[in-house]
Amino acid sequence: MSEDFHRIKRLPPYVFAEVNRLKADARARGADIIDLGMGNPDMPTPQHIVDKLVETITKPRTHRYSASKGIPGLRRAQAAYYERRFGVKLNPETEIVATLGSKEGFANMAQAISAPGDVFLVPNPTYPIHAFGFIIAGATIRHLPASNGPEFFRAVEHAVKHSIPKPLGVVISFPSNPTAQVADLEFYKDAVALAKKLGIIILSDIAYAELYFDNNPPPSILQVEGAKDVAVEFTSLSKTYNMPGWRMGFAVGNERLIGALARVKSYLDYGAFTPIQVAAAAALNGPQECVEEIRQMYKSRRDALVESFGRAGFPIPAPPATMFAWAPVPEPYRAGGSVAFAKMLIEKADVAVSPGVGFGEHGEGFIRIALVENEQRIRQAARSIKKFFADAPDTKQDAPAPTPSKSLSR
Repeated sequence: MSEDFHRIKRLPPYVFAEVNRLKADARARGADIIDLGMGNPDMPTPQHIVDKLVETITKPRTHRYSASKGIPGLRRAQAAYYERRFGVKLNPETEIVATLGSKEGFANMAQAISAPGDVFLVPNPTYPIHAFGFIIAGATIRHLPASNGPEFFRAVEHAVKHSIPKPLGVVISFPSNPTAQVADLEFYKDAVALAKKLGIIILSDIAYAELYFDNNPPPSILQVEGAKDVAVEFTSLSKTYNMPGWRMGFAVGNERLIGALARVKSYLDYGAFTPIQVAAAAALNGPQECVEEIRQMYKSRRDALVESFGRAGFPIPAPPATMFAWAPVPEPYRAGGSVAFAKMLIEKADVAVSPGVGFGEHGEGFIRIALVENEQRIRQAARSIKKFFADAPDTKQDAPAPTPSKSLSR
């Protein structure tokens, strides 16, 4: 019993573990760490959603087992959201499953549709569950460039042509975590056309579709005519309504794929606690001014980050969407790698970020910065980093190389 179990052996060392340990040690010493690492919203859930939870939880009948695919009222609320936001009609009975956040939904979809030896195409860098959902299920992944341009489609065609067995599907995710890239409807039209041509399915993740900072709301792939023939889309209430701990999301789209997910979930869980589902329906059906307020809060933080870090000598590309910035490691520190740079920021500047390599080996050379501190704290972080740059010039070339980690494509 000394060897790791088969599925555990397929998981690489947790890239963030050392950074998290250093962060915990620093706090134990009394350091005031400005944590821009984990994408964990710091603002409260809107009051009308909390009030609905409190109202519902007082009813004893809501304490019983719930429905694994989601209570009917919640699925109808998600259908109404898709029609209102995207002009897409969904059948709440056959084309929608409520999930315990989009992460659980994605992982269980991988369990439902893949078998050992199956191949799926996944962008790199990307949110880890996009790859590890399939890896844990025993499937194999092939990396694609994390792109919203023609090179992405060329890579898909090349992979399908040269992979044995033929890939079953492809993952796309816009707005992207971690890169913050966005895609337009033309991209989705091309994606659907290519999927039909190649005979593959599409799993689309739009968890950040409501966190955008211009006048072009990100579209849904299901807006494309015929997309339901090949695609399922995952959404989440975590960021849209500041509800991360509530664990509420959805998978919608292709009836066959949704049916497979619903069947697997029926064996694994009884769904989220009913009062949470009722409150989630209230979020979708209720006043949406809170969504705009949340969006503007992240925009203000983004602007503060770009302005203050730029003045500190750390230019940050302005993200068009999401609650993240994807920033190149400053050139003098690049040779040491993203993990080493993230560790130095904790030790020398009391600032925590996520090393880009944690999102795939092609994320090396970048860090992800989460907009989860207020503007004052973001500017404080910028001042600390500026001081670090000024006080420690000799450490720039001496950063240790990161410990090699196993490839996501194992």
